[in-house]
Amino acid sequence: QLQLMESGGGLVQPGGSLRLSCTASGGRLDYYAIGWFRQAPGKQREWVSCTSSSADETYYIDSVKGRFTISRDSARNAVYQQMNSLKVEDTGVYYCGLLHWCGTNPYAMGTWGQGTQVTVFS
Repeated sequence: QLQLMESGGGLVQPGGSLRLSCTASGGRLDYYAIGWFRQAPGKQREWVSCTSSSADETYYIDSVKGRFTISRDSARNAVYQQMNSLKVEDTGVYYCGLLHWCGTNPYAMGTWGQGTQVTVFS
């Protein structure tokens, strides 16, 4: 059974950068569209970005366009999210998840990692 693991979170000041990693055991990420989601304290989990299984399509929520980049590394069986120009409102627990499809309204399968905390503080 495929299991996901996120890493790369941390504390950073506004304007800083982090790169999140999503790795898998028990299966290949290449077979799936993958999304990054985040959950801020007291809020629902929201979708942030996604990549199609072939990596030829990527989508982002408007608030991160131009700042976040999702990418794949098949050799490492990993998906990354490079986050630049971080803002306080980017704070939350970030999860990667398998998707039925990647688009402007991606549909998650329900397979998640444990999450990684991103805190942007001023």
